[in-house]
Amino acid sequence: MAQQAEVNGVSSNIKDFDSLAPSIQELVDVAIAVRENAYCPYSNFPVGAAIRTTDGKIYAGCNVENGAYGPTVCAERTAISKAVSEGYTSFTEIAVVAFQEHDFTSPCGMCRQFMSEFVSDDMPVYMARPSCTEVLCSSVCGLLPHRYIPTHDKK
Repeated sequence: MAQQAEVNGVSSNIKDFDSLAPSIQELVDVAIAVRENAYCPYSNFPVGAAIRTTDGKIYAGCNVENGAYGPTVCAERTAISKAVSEGYTSFTEIAVVAFQEHDFTSPCGMCRQFMSEFVSDDMPVYMARPSCTEVLCSSVCGLLPHRYIPTHDKK
């Protein structure tokens, strides 16, 4: 059962994990699994992400921190960069998994802008906790309504 919710100012739906399509469950499960590989000795905040290409392939990524903090790479950007390095630049959905006791973790501003380079406004973004009983469902435009889109021809 879905319930309408406003989380951090974003209108979204919270759905029971078991009510989601198997393909979405698979995407969230991949994000949960890759989260275990996170290198986060400074924040102790592991994050996993999984993104699906238009032909159904899933690329996963975790956050990789650095002692200088600035060079840290978020899970979402890791997953997208892996896919792009393999020739994929079109995606259908992304899942992000992290743990906050009373809230869902959404992509940071840098990741939101990074995602917007490759996805449509209405591409689903699924956010979950590792326990995965509920999933917050939004979209790229829902998370970044006035995103910057450069005016150049994409390949």
